[in-house]
Amino acid sequence: MHEESAGENPSNESQTGPNGADALGSEQKGSLAAFVPRGLVGGVLMGLANLVPGISGGTMLLAAGVYPNFIDAIADVTRLHLKPRPLLVLATIGCAAVLAIGLLAGATRELVIEERPLMYSFFIGLTLGGLPLVWRLARPATLGVWVGALLAFALMVIMALGTSDSGGAHAGSPALLVLSGLAGASAMILPGISGGYLLLLLGQYEPILGAIDTLKQGLIGPAGFDLELVLTSMEVMVPVGVGVVLGVVGVSNGLRWLLERFEKPTLGSLLGLLLGAVIGLYPFQQPVPPGIGFEVHGRVVPHAERSNLPKEDWPLERYSPAIGELAAAGGAMAGGLFLTLALSRFGRRPED
Repeated sequence: MHEESAGENPSNESQTGPNGADALGSEQKGSLAAFVPRGLVGGVLMGLANLVPGISGGTMLLAAGVYPNFIDAIADVTRLHLKPRPLLVLATIGCAAVLAIGLLAGATRELVIEERPLMYSFFIGLTLGGLPLVWRLARPATLGVWVGALLAFALMVIMALGTSDSGGAHAGSPALLVLSGLAGASAMILPGISGGYLLLLLGQYEPILGAIDTLKQGLIGPAGFDLELVLTSMEVMVPVGVGVVLGVVGVSNGLRWLLERFEKPTLGSLLGLLLGAVIGLYPFQQPVPPGIGFEVHGRVVPHAERSNLPKEDWPLERYSPAIGELAAAGGAMAGGLFLTLALSRFGRRPED
Protein backbone atom coordinates (compact mmCIF):
# COMPACT_ATOMS: atom_id res chain seq x y z
CA MET A 1 0.00 0.00 0.00
CA HIS A 2 1.08 3.59 -0.35
CA GLU A 3 2.75 5.40 2.45
CA GLU A 4 1.60 8.91 3.32
CA SER A 5 5.11 10.33 3.64
CA ALA A 6 6.14 12.83 0.98
CA GLY A 7 9.62 11.36 1.04
CA GLU A 8 8.57 7.91 -0.10
CA ASN A 9 11.00 6.31 -2.50
CA PRO A 10 9.39 6.27 -5.96
CA SER A 11 10.58 2.70 -6.39
CA ASN A 12 8.27 1.51 -3.61
CA GLU A 13 6.92 -1.94 -4.42
CA SER A 14 3.30 -0.76 -4.36
CA GLN A 15 3.84 2.14 -6.75
CA THR A 16 1.62 1.90 -9.80
CA GLY A 17 2.11 5.27 -11.39
CA PRO A 18 -0.57 7.82 -12.04
CA ASN A 19 -3.05 5.31 -13.45
CA GLY A 20 -4.16 1.76 -12.80
CA ALA A 21 -4.61 0.55 -9.26
CA ASP A 22 -3.83 4.01 -7.92
CA ALA A 23 -6.75 5.40 -9.89
CA LEU A 24 -9.12 2.87 -8.42
CA GLY A 25 -7.95 3.54 -4.93
CA SER A 26 -7.29 7.28 -5.04
CA GLU A 27 -10.69 8.17 -3.64
CA GLN A 28 -10.80 5.32 -1.18
CA LYS A 29 -7.35 5.15 0.43
CA GLY A 30 -7.64 8.08 2.76
CA SER A 31 -6.91 8.07 6.45
CA LEU A 32 -7.42 4.92 8.47
CA ALA A 33 -9.95 6.81 10.60
CA ALA A 34 -12.12 7.17 7.49
CA PHE A 35 -11.55 3.57 6.41
CA VAL A 36 -12.39 1.72 9.62
CA PRO A 37 -16.16 2.44 9.73
CA ARG A 38 -16.50 1.69 6.03
CA GLY A 39 -14.36 -1.41 6.44
CA LEU A 40 -16.55 -2.69 9.26
CA VAL A 41 -19.74 -2.10 7.28
CA GLY A 42 -18.19 -3.62 4.16
CA GLY A 43 -17.06 -6.68 6.11
CA VAL A 44 -20.53 -7.18 7.58
CA LEU A 45 -22.12 -6.86 4.13
CA MET A 46 -19.56 -9.29 2.71
CA GLY A 47 -20.35 -11.80 5.44
CA LEU A 48 -24.08 -11.43 4.84
CA ALA A 49 -23.57 -11.81 1.09
CA ASN A 50 -21.90 -15.16 1.66
CA LEU A 51 -25.09 -16.27 3.42
CA VAL A 52 -27.40 -15.25 0.56
CA PRO A 53 -27.45 -17.29 -2.67
CA GLY A 54 -26.76 -15.23 -5.76
CA ILE A 55 -25.00 -12.33 -4.02
CA SER A 56 -21.28 -11.65 -4.32
CA GLY A 57 -19.13 -10.59 -1.40
CA GLY A 58 -16.97 -8.61 -3.80
CA THR A 59 -20.03 -6.67 -4.92
CA MET A 60 -20.75 -5.64 -1.35
CA LEU A 61 -17.15 -4.52 -0.76
CA LEU A 62 -17.23 -2.49 -3.96
CA ALA A 63 -20.57 -0.95 -3.02
CA ALA A 64 -19.25 -0.03 0.44
CA GLY A 65 -16.21 1.67 -1.11
CA VAL A 66 -13.55 -0.57 0.47
CA TYR A 67 -12.88 -2.88 -2.49
CA PRO A 68 -9.60 -1.16 -3.57
CA ASN A 69 -8.27 -1.36 -0.01
CA PHE A 70 -9.16 -5.06 0.18
CA ILE A 71 -7.50 -5.97 -3.13
CA ASP A 72 -4.31 -4.04 -2.40
CA ALA A 73 -4.10 -5.44 1.14
CA ILE A 74 -4.36 -9.04 -0.09
CA ALA A 75 -1.80 -8.38 -2.80
CA ASP A 76 0.62 -6.81 -0.30
CA VAL A 77 0.26 -9.58 2.28
CA THR A 78 0.61 -12.39 -0.28
CA ARG A 79 3.82 -10.71 -1.47
CA LEU A 80 4.97 -10.68 2.17
CA HIS A 81 4.85 -6.88 2.31
CA LEU A 82 3.64 -7.04 5.90
CA LYS A 83 3.04 -3.38 6.70
CA PRO A 84 0.58 -2.23 9.37
CA ARG A 85 -2.00 -0.76 7.01
CA PRO A 86 -2.76 -3.84 4.84
CA LEU A 87 -2.85 -6.01 7.95
CA LEU A 88 -5.34 -3.63 9.58
CA VAL A 89 -7.46 -3.55 6.41
CA LEU A 90 -7.70 -7.35 6.27
CA ALA A 91 -8.30 -7.62 10.02
CA THR A 92 -11.10 -5.03 9.92
CA ILE A 93 -12.94 -6.54 6.95
CA GLY A 94 -12.22 -10.16 7.91
CA CYS A 95 -13.29 -9.88 11.55
CA ALA A 96 -16.48 -8.04 10.61
CA ALA A 97 -17.32 -10.71 8.01
CA VAL A 98 -16.69 -13.59 10.43
CA LEU A 99 -18.77 -11.92 13.15
CA ALA A 100 -21.60 -11.26 10.70
CA ILE A 101 -21.62 -14.89 9.60
CA GLY A 102 -21.45 -16.18 13.16
CA LEU A 103 -23.99 -13.82 14.72
CA LEU A 104 -26.39 -13.06 11.89
CA ALA A 105 -26.47 -16.28 9.87
CA GLY A 106 -29.71 -17.55 11.40
CA ALA A 107 -31.56 -14.24 11.27
CA THR A 108 -30.40 -13.47 7.73
CA ARG A 109 -31.38 -16.90 6.49
CA GLU A 110 -34.86 -16.55 7.97
CA LEU A 111 -35.31 -13.06 6.54
CA VAL A 112 -34.23 -14.16 3.07
CA ILE A 113 -36.62 -17.12 3.17
CA GLU A 114 -39.61 -15.33 4.72
CA GLU A 115 -39.06 -11.76 3.45
CA ARG A 116 -37.35 -12.36 0.12
CA PRO A 117 -38.82 -9.30 -1.70
CA LEU A 118 -37.64 -6.88 0.98
CA MET A 119 -34.20 -8.47 1.45
CA TYR A 120 -33.44 -8.82 -2.25
CA SER A 121 -34.66 -5.27 -2.89
CA PHE A 122 -32.34 -4.06 -0.14
CA PHE A 123 -29.40 -5.91 -1.71
CA ILE A 124 -30.29 -4.46 -5.13
CA GLY A 125 -30.11 -1.00 -3.59
CA LEU A 126 -26.76 -1.79 -1.98
CA THR A 127 -25.41 -3.00 -5.31
CA LEU A 128 -26.67 -0.06 -7.36
CA GLY A 129 -25.24 2.32 -4.80
CA GLY A 130 -21.75 1.25 -5.85
CA LEU A 131 -22.26 2.25 -9.50
CA PRO A 132 -21.55 6.00 -9.11
CA LEU A 133 -18.19 5.24 -7.48
CA VAL A 134 -16.99 2.96 -10.28
CA TRP A 135 -18.40 5.25 -12.98
CA ARG A 136 -16.58 8.22 -11.46
CA LEU A 137 -13.32 6.26 -11.51
CA ALA A 138 -13.84 5.06 -15.09
CA ARG A 139 -14.47 8.54 -16.54
CA PRO A 140 -13.77 9.72 -19.15
CA ALA A 141 -15.39 6.65 -20.67
CA THR A 142 -13.23 5.29 -23.47
CA LEU A 143 -13.96 2.47 -25.91
CA GLY A 144 -12.16 0.12 -23.50
CA VAL A 145 -14.57 1.04 -20.70
CA TRP A 146 -17.64 0.32 -22.84
CA VAL A 147 -16.27 -2.95 -24.25
CA GLY A 148 -15.27 -4.19 -20.79
CA ALA A 149 -18.63 -3.21 -19.32
CA LEU A 150 -20.64 -4.89 -22.10
CA LEU A 151 -18.64 -8.13 -21.94
CA ALA A 152 -18.88 -8.34 -18.15
CA PHE A 153 -22.59 -7.51 -18.21
CA ALA A 154 -23.19 -10.21 -20.85
CA LEU A 155 -21.32 -12.71 -18.66
CA MET A 156 -23.60 -11.91 -15.73
CA VAL A 157 -26.70 -12.30 -17.91
CA ILE A 158 -25.52 -15.71 -19.10
CA MET A 159 -24.77 -16.81 -15.54
CA ALA A 160 -28.10 -15.56 -14.22
CA LEU A 161 -30.15 -17.22 -16.97
CA GLY A 162 -28.09 -20.34 -17.52
CA THR A 163 -27.24 -21.52 -14.00
CA SER A 164 -28.39 -25.06 -13.43
CA ASP A 165 -27.62 -27.94 -11.14
CA SER A 166 -25.69 -29.71 -13.83
CA GLY A 167 -23.32 -31.61 -11.62
CA GLY A 168 -23.81 -34.62 -9.48
CA ALA A 169 -24.19 -34.73 -5.74
CA HIS A 170 -20.91 -36.52 -5.13
CA ALA A 171 -17.56 -34.98 -4.33
CA GLY A 172 -15.37 -34.79 -7.41
CA SER A 173 -11.70 -35.52 -7.88
CA PRO A 174 -9.11 -33.60 -5.86
CA ALA A 175 -8.43 -31.46 -8.95
CA LEU A 176 -12.12 -30.57 -9.25
CA LEU A 177 -12.29 -29.76 -5.54
CA VAL A 178 -9.25 -27.48 -5.88
CA LEU A 179 -10.99 -25.79 -8.82
CA SER A 180 -14.12 -25.40 -6.69
CA GLY A 181 -12.14 -23.71 -3.92
CA LEU A 182 -10.51 -21.42 -6.46
CA ALA A 183 -13.96 -20.55 -7.85
CA GLY A 184 -15.26 -19.75 -4.37
CA ALA A 185 -12.28 -17.51 -3.63
CA SER A 186 -12.70 -15.75 -6.97
CA ALA A 187 -16.32 -15.05 -6.09
CA MET A 188 -15.22 -13.51 -2.81
CA ILE A 189 -12.94 -11.09 -4.68
CA LEU A 190 -14.62 -10.43 -8.03
CA PRO A 191 -17.70 -8.19 -7.84
CA GLY A 192 -20.87 -9.68 -9.28
CA ILE A 193 -19.71 -13.30 -9.17
CA SER A 194 -21.60 -15.54 -6.73
CA GLY A 195 -19.73 -18.49 -5.29
CA GLY A 196 -22.98 -20.42 -5.10
CA TYR A 197 -23.48 -20.04 -8.86
CA LEU A 198 -20.01 -21.36 -9.64
CA LEU A 199 -20.17 -24.27 -7.20
CA LEU A 200 -23.56 -25.29 -8.59
CA LEU A 201 -22.16 -25.24 -12.12
CA LEU A 202 -19.28 -27.46 -10.99
CA GLY A 203 -21.64 -29.80 -9.15
CA GLN A 204 -19.75 -29.38 -5.87
CA TYR A 205 -22.14 -27.20 -3.87
CA GLU A 206 -23.74 -30.02 -1.91
CA PRO A 207 -20.54 -32.07 -1.32
CA ILE A 208 -18.72 -29.04 0.08
CA LEU A 209 -21.60 -28.07 2.36
CA GLY A 210 -21.80 -31.70 3.46
CA ALA A 211 -18.09 -31.76 4.27
CA ILE A 212 -18.44 -28.58 6.34
CA ASP A 213 -21.32 -30.13 8.27
CA THR A 214 -19.32 -33.34 8.77
CA LEU A 215 -16.39 -31.34 10.14
CA LYS A 216 -18.73 -29.48 12.49
CA GLN A 217 -20.19 -32.77 13.74
CA GLY A 218 -16.72 -34.21 14.22
CA LEU A 219 -15.57 -31.23 16.27
CA ILE A 220 -18.61 -30.26 18.33
CA GLY A 221 -21.22 -32.91 17.59
CA PRO A 222 -23.45 -34.56 20.23
CA ALA A 223 -20.96 -37.41 20.62
CA GLY A 224 -18.05 -35.04 21.20
CA PHE A 225 -14.83 -35.04 19.20
CA ASP A 226 -14.83 -37.71 16.47
CA LEU A 227 -11.49 -38.09 14.68
CA GLU A 228 -12.96 -40.32 11.97
CA LEU A 229 -15.51 -37.67 10.96
CA VAL A 230 -12.84 -34.96 10.98
CA LEU A 231 -10.56 -37.02 8.72
CA THR A 232 -13.45 -37.83 6.40
CA SER A 233 -14.28 -34.14 6.00
CA MET A 234 -10.62 -33.36 5.32
CA GLU A 235 -10.78 -35.39 2.10
CA VAL A 236 -12.91 -32.56 0.73
CA MET A 237 -11.85 -29.62 2.88
CA VAL A 238 -8.08 -29.85 2.24
CA PRO A 239 -8.20 -29.63 -1.58
CA VAL A 240 -10.92 -26.97 -1.37
CA GLY A 241 -8.76 -25.00 1.07
CA VAL A 242 -5.79 -25.23 -1.30
CA GLY A 243 -8.00 -23.86 -4.07
CA VAL A 244 -9.18 -20.99 -1.86
CA VAL A 245 -5.59 -19.96 -1.09
CA LEU A 246 -4.59 -20.16 -4.76
CA GLY A 247 -7.68 -18.19 -5.74
CA VAL A 248 -7.16 -15.40 -3.23
CA VAL A 249 -3.49 -15.00 -4.16
CA GLY A 250 -3.97 -15.35 -7.91
CA VAL A 251 -7.11 -13.29 -8.40
CA SER A 252 -6.08 -10.41 -6.14
CA ASN A 253 -2.65 -10.06 -7.73
CA GLY A 254 -4.06 -10.65 -11.21
CA LEU A 255 -6.68 -7.95 -10.77
CA ARG A 256 -4.09 -5.54 -9.46
CA TRP A 257 -1.90 -6.30 -12.51
CA LEU A 258 -4.84 -5.66 -14.84
CA LEU A 259 -5.61 -2.35 -13.15
CA GLU A 260 -2.01 -1.25 -13.54
CA ARG A 261 -1.79 -2.14 -17.24
CA PHE A 262 -5.35 -2.14 -18.60
CA GLU A 263 -7.06 0.35 -16.33
CA LYS A 264 -10.02 1.41 -18.48
CA PRO A 265 -11.17 -2.04 -19.68
CA THR A 266 -10.80 -3.41 -16.15
CA LEU A 267 -12.81 -0.58 -14.61
CA GLY A 268 -15.41 -1.07 -17.33
CA SER A 269 -15.57 -4.77 -16.49
CA LEU A 270 -16.10 -3.98 -12.81
CA LEU A 271 -18.91 -1.62 -13.83
CA GLY A 272 -20.54 -4.34 -15.94
CA LEU A 273 -20.19 -6.96 -13.21
CA LEU A 274 -21.75 -4.64 -10.65
CA LEU A 275 -24.68 -3.72 -12.90
CA GLY A 276 -25.19 -7.30 -14.05
CA ALA A 277 -25.27 -8.61 -10.49
CA VAL A 278 -28.72 -7.06 -10.11
CA ILE A 279 -30.18 -9.47 -12.68
CA GLY A 280 -29.84 -12.45 -10.36
CA LEU A 281 -31.59 -10.62 -7.53
CA TYR A 282 -35.14 -10.36 -8.92
CA PRO A 283 -37.07 -9.92 -5.66
CA PHE A 284 -40.60 -11.08 -6.45
CA GLN A 285 -40.17 -14.82 -6.16
CA GLN A 286 -41.71 -17.18 -3.64
CA PRO A 287 -40.87 -20.76 -2.65
CA VAL A 288 -43.38 -23.40 -3.77
CA PRO A 289 -43.60 -27.05 -2.65
CA PRO A 290 -41.46 -29.30 -4.88
CA GLY A 291 -43.12 -31.63 -7.37
CA ILE A 292 -42.18 -35.01 -8.81
CA GLY A 293 -38.65 -35.15 -10.22
CA PHE A 294 -37.51 -31.99 -8.43
CA GLU A 295 -33.73 -31.75 -8.04
CA VAL A 296 -31.69 -30.14 -5.27
CA HIS A 297 -28.11 -29.42 -6.35
CA GLY A 298 -28.16 -32.17 -8.95
CA ARG A 299 -29.92 -34.85 -6.87
CA VAL A 300 -33.51 -35.90 -7.52
CA VAL A 301 -35.41 -35.67 -4.23
CA PRO A 302 -37.21 -38.96 -3.44
CA HIS A 303 -40.95 -38.75 -2.85
CA ALA A 304 -40.54 -39.72 0.82
CA GLU A 305 -38.15 -36.80 1.42
CA ARG A 306 -40.10 -34.05 -0.35
CA SER A 307 -42.36 -33.34 2.61
CA ASN A 308 -39.31 -32.85 4.86
CA LEU A 309 -37.35 -30.69 2.43
CA PRO A 310 -36.35 -27.37 4.08
CA LYS A 311 -38.20 -24.36 2.71
CA GLU A 312 -34.97 -22.73 1.57
CA ASP A 313 -34.49 -25.64 -0.88
CA TRP A 314 -37.96 -25.31 -2.44
CA PRO A 315 -38.13 -24.15 -6.07
CA LEU A 316 -38.82 -20.45 -6.62
CA GLU A 317 -41.72 -19.14 -8.66
CA ARG A 318 -42.11 -15.55 -9.86
CA TYR A 319 -45.32 -13.72 -9.06
CA SER A 320 -46.96 -10.33 -9.64
CA PRO A 321 -46.58 -8.16 -6.52
CA ALA A 322 -49.37 -6.05 -5.05
CA ILE A 323 -49.05 -2.26 -4.91
CA GLY A 324 -48.19 -2.30 -1.21
CA GLU A 325 -45.46 -4.89 -1.74
CA LEU A 326 -44.01 -2.84 -4.59
CA ALA A 327 -43.91 0.21 -2.34
CA ALA A 328 -42.22 -1.71 0.48
CA ALA A 329 -39.66 -3.17 -1.94
CA GLY A 330 -39.00 0.30 -3.31
CA GLY A 331 -38.40 1.58 0.21
CA ALA A 332 -35.98 -1.26 0.97
CA MET A 333 -34.13 -0.59 -2.29
CA ALA A 334 -33.92 3.11 -1.50
CA GLY A 335 -32.56 2.28 1.95
CA GLY A 336 -29.78 0.12 0.51
CA LEU A 337 -28.98 2.74 -2.12
CA PHE A 338 -28.81 5.51 0.48
CA LEU A 339 -26.53 3.41 2.71
CA THR A 340 -23.89 2.77 0.06
CA LEU A 341 -24.05 6.31 -1.33
CA ALA A 342 -23.61 7.70 2.19
CA LEU A 343 -20.66 5.38 2.83
CA SER A 344 -19.03 6.41 -0.45
CA ARG A 345 -19.52 10.10 0.32
CA PHE A 346 -18.15 9.68 3.84
CA GLY A 347 -15.11 7.87 2.47
CA ARG A 348 -14.25 10.77 0.12
CA ARG A 349 -14.28 13.52 2.70
CA PRO A 350 -10.67 13.14 3.90
CA GLU A 351 -9.52 13.38 0.28
CA ASP A 352 -11.62 16.41 -0.71
